[in-house]
Amino acid sequence: MPFGPVILPAGQILFRLWAPSAGNVELCLHSSVGQILIEMESNQEGWFHAISDQAKVGTNYNFVIDHELLVPDPASRFQPDGVHGPSQVIDPRAFDWRDKGWLGLPWEAAVTYEMHVGTFSTEGTFRAVRDKLDYLVQLGVTAIELMPLAEVPGSRNWGYDGVLLFAPYSRYGRPEELKELIQAAHEREVMVFLDVVYNHFGPEGNYLHAYAKPFFTDRYDTPWGSAINFDGPDCLSVRQFFINNALFWLNEYHLDGLRLDAVHAIYDNSKVHILEELAETIRKNLEPERHVHLILENDDNQADFIQPNGDNRPRWYTAQWNDDLHHALHVLATGESSGYYADYVDSASERTPVEHLGRALTQGFAYQGERSTYRDGRHRGQPSGHLPATVFVGFLQNHDQIGNRAFGERIQVLASEEAIKAMVAVHLLSPSPPVLFMGQEWGTEKPFLYFCNMGPELAPLVTAGRRKEFAKFPEFSEPMKRDAIPDPCDQATFLKSVLDWSELLEGKHRQWFDYYEQLIALRRREIIPRLADLVNGSGAFRCFGCQALRVTWSLRKGGELALLANLSDVELYLSGSDMAACLDGKHGCGRLLFQSRANAMERLRSGIMYPWTVIWSVTDE
Repeated sequence: MPFGPVILPAGQILFRLWAPSAGNVELCLHSSVGQILIEMESNQEGWFHAISDQAKVGTNYNFVIDHELLVPDPASRFQPDGVHGPSQVIDPRAFDWRDKGWLGLPWEAAVTYEMHVGTFSTEGTFRAVRDKLDYLVQLGVTAIELMPLAEVPGSRNWGYDGVLLFAPYSRYGRPEELKELIQAAHEREVMVFLDVVYNHFGPEGNYLHAYAKPFFTDRYDTPWGSAINFDGPDCLSVRQFFINNALFWLNEYHLDGLRLDAVHAIYDNSKVHILEELAETIRKNLEPERHVHLILENDDNQADFIQPNGDNRPRWYTAQWNDDLHHALHVLATGESSGYYADYVDSASERTPVEHLGRALTQGFAYQGERSTYRDGRHRGQPSGHLPATVFVGFLQNHDQIGNRAFGERIQVLASEEAIKAMVAVHLLSPSPPVLFMGQEWGTEKPFLYFCNMGPELAPLVTAGRRKEFAKFPEFSEPMKRDAIPDPCDQATFLKSVLDWSELLEGKHRQWFDYYEQLIALRRREIIPRLADLVNGSGAFRCFGCQALRVTWSLRKGGELALLANLSDVELYLSGSDMAACLDGKHGCGRLLFQSRANAMERLRSGIMYPWTVIWSVTDE
C-alpha cells in the first residue's frame, strides 16, 4: 500500500505523505521526552518520505506542513485522540487471525443486518457487538453491515462525516477489537460488510485542503462538501487512495464486502470510471475463491454497474440497494405521499403504488428512465428487467429511510401492525436479498435520529441546516414547527436513538422477533436454494383491485415462485377471470409456503382475499 507507514524488515519505519501543495513536510514523532522532528525528502510527484529508527509500533506521530500546520496521517490506521490528534503506528501483521479457512458465503445466502455500532448497545463498542453475535445467529442473520467506521469528529456521529478513512473510529475501540469482532463473526459463519464513503470527506478534521488540493475539484457539487477529483489534473494518486482504502478493509480486516455510499455523487468522466477501476482492481487482487460482495447505493438507478458476466457472476458490483422497492412498500403501508414518496402515488405517476411494487419486485427498478416528479421532471434510471433478481437489495427499513425523517420515526409507529406484517412477509421472502435495520426484528419504536458532535464553529450551522432541509415540507412551513426538530448536536438526540434491549422481554416485542425468525428460517429453507435457478427477466405481475397483485418468477426446471397479496385494509372480492389467474394459472397454486392468516388460501378459493393478506407458494417441475 503506497499510503501510510510501513514497518521495514530491519525494524525501521517508513513514513510517506502525498502533499503536492506543500513546500516542506516534517515528520513529528511523539515520545516520552518530547517531540522529535525529522525532515522528509520529496520527489517531483508530490510525495514526501522519511525512514526512522526512533519510531516503533505504538508511536504517535504527525506531519508538520510548511513549519506551521500539524496534521494527522490521512492513511492513519488509528487515531487514539480523534481527528485532530496524532496518528499511531499499527503493525498490520500483529493480529492472530484464525479464520484462514473462511471464504465467505454466496451472495444468495445473504440476510443482512445493518447496524450503527454506537447506538446498537448502551456500550456502543465493537466488543458489545461481538457479545450479540449469537443473538443475530439465532435470528438467522448471515451478514452484518456496519455503518461507516472511518474516524469522525467528536464523540458521536452516523459515520458519513469521516475524514481519516483507514482509521476505525476510536470511540468504538481499537483496531484489534474490530478484528476480534470480525473473526468472531466468521467463526459463526456470519459475513461482515462495511459501509464506505468515497464521494466526499467530512467538514471537520479534513486537512487535505491544506497540503493536497488536487484531492478536490470545483467542477462538480455534492450536497455534503467538495467533490472528489477523480478525473482532473493529478487525479491518479487520488484514485489510488480510494482503491487502496477498499483493498485495505478487505485484506487487512478480512471483511467480506463493502457497501459504497451514494455513488451517484461520485463524478468521473474518465475513459474508465473510478467505480469500474475500483471493482476490477479488487476482483483481480483477491483470491478467486473468496466470496467478496461489492454493493452500491445509487439514486440514479444505473443498471450498468450491476450487470453480471455471462455466468451470472459479478462483473463489477454484486448488487445495489433498491430504494424503489422500499418506497413502494412504504407508500402502501403508510399512505404517505410527501418528499420522494410523491413519485409512487397515483397523482404524480402513471402507475399506482401497487404497480410500482410489482415492477420493483419483478424488474428491480420501478423507475427505468421515466420522469421523476420529485426530481423536477428529470428522467431517472436505466432498463433493469433483464438483470437477476438477486442484484437488487430489498429493505423495509434502513438508516436513511428512518434517520432522514425529521423525527426519525420507524415504520412501526407509522403503519398498522397488520400492514407491517404483510410488508415484512413480502420483503423477506422475495428473491431480493433482504436488509434489516437494527431493532426492526423486535418491532422497536425507538427512533433513529440524525446526530453528530461537531466543534463549536460547525455545530450551529449543522443544526440550522438540518431544520432548513425540512422547510419545503408543508408540515414544517412555520419556523416554530421546524424548531421542534431534534437538534443533531444535542447529546439527548443521540441517546434517544440507542436501542433498548430490555424491550425483548416484553411480549409484543418477542412476538415480533418470533415472526421475523420464522420468516428468515423459511427463506433459508425454501427461497435461498431456488435463487440460483431463477430465470433472469422472467418476473411478471398482475394487479387486482387497487392494491392487490400476483407476482411470479420462473425457475429453470419449469416451476415458479409465486406471491399473492392484498396490500390494503379492505377485503377484496375476485372476479371469475381474476380467480382463474390466481388459482388456475400455468402452475396452479403450487405448494403453499406461507399464508399470513391460517385460512387465507381456503378463503381465496371462495373468491375473497382478507385485508393485508400475503400468500407465498412454489411449484417445482
